[in-house]
Amino acid sequence: MEIRDCFDKIQKLSDNISSVFIGKEDVVKYALTAFFADGHLLLDDVPGVGKTLLGQALARSLNARFARIQFTSDLLPSDVVGGDTYNQKTQEFQFIPGPLFANVVLADEVNRTPPRTQSATLEAMSERQVSVGGATYALPRPFFVVATQNPIEYEGVYPLPESQLDRFILRVSIGYPDREAERQIVDTHGKGNAIVDVQPVLTLEDAVAIQEFVANVRVERAILDYILDVVDATRNSNEVLVGASPRATLAFTRAARAYAVVNGRDYVVPDDVKTLAAPVLAHRLMPRNYRREESRRIVEGLIDRVLTTVDAPQ
Repeated sequence: MEIRDCFDKIQKLSDNISSVFIGKEDVVKYALTAFFADGHLLLDDVPGVGKTLLGQALARSLNARFARIQFTSDLLPSDVVGGDTYNQKTQEFQFIPGPLFANVVLADEVNRTPPRTQSATLEAMSERQVSVGGATYALPRPFFVVATQNPIEYEGVYPLPESQLDRFILRVSIGYPDREAERQIVDTHGKGNAIVDVQPVLTLEDAVAIQEFVANVRVERAILDYILDVVDATRNSNEVLVGASPRATLAFTRAARAYAVVNGRDYVVPDDVKTLAAPVLAHRLMPRNYRREESRRIVEGLIDRVLTTVDAPQ
């Protein structure tokens, strides 16, 4: 597959999603970056801005198997990954897959379920498989988790630990639409559920082929050194207690490759690194003066300062 073929398919997919997820082309671009980087996306925003709609539109545009899991305080790990059930007819235990066995999984309000259930998704997100009862089961390809959480509610929630936050290649906020976009939202969605009219424009085979193309996009030595310098600066900052890990560096590089392809290029440029720095790194850093309600603002401000002090390649 050539870059022109990839970009044409990605543009068709982006336009299809944007027909119902209106006025947030930058968020669509981030979502496609996470998807084609073979990563996962954390949407951290207030209710009602379209987090669920984005996941649904992506799945329908690919004719992908979609599952929505509403994370609650009484959800068990087996409710997510599935479990062994005794079959009286065969007198044997049989594995019944859970909703995690889908191409696009919407983990809605993921921070409302206890850590035991949150951690049930770790193996799936990292290794694309689940282990139950001594057996291992592969997940379908592509496999993409879109998790949502509300950043302003602190009662009855279980904040995601750093180990789980690190599994998300990007964390993104959607934000409110501008006035004209909101007018279009009312026109499109005010008469019913417009998502049912979204038709597939790509196949799952197309999506996997683009993911494989992205994995081979070249990153010049100077660009890689720039990524390493930015990551290293987060580790050496006096404002940070825990800096970005080597896994963050790998995620940063994968995301930069995907973002380049989403923008029609088969090479990474410094602006890709600058654009992705906060979405890739902010949720992986722990500020030294940690206040939960202000941590995001603190680390994003730190990343902005890092980008002004680290020299970008010419």
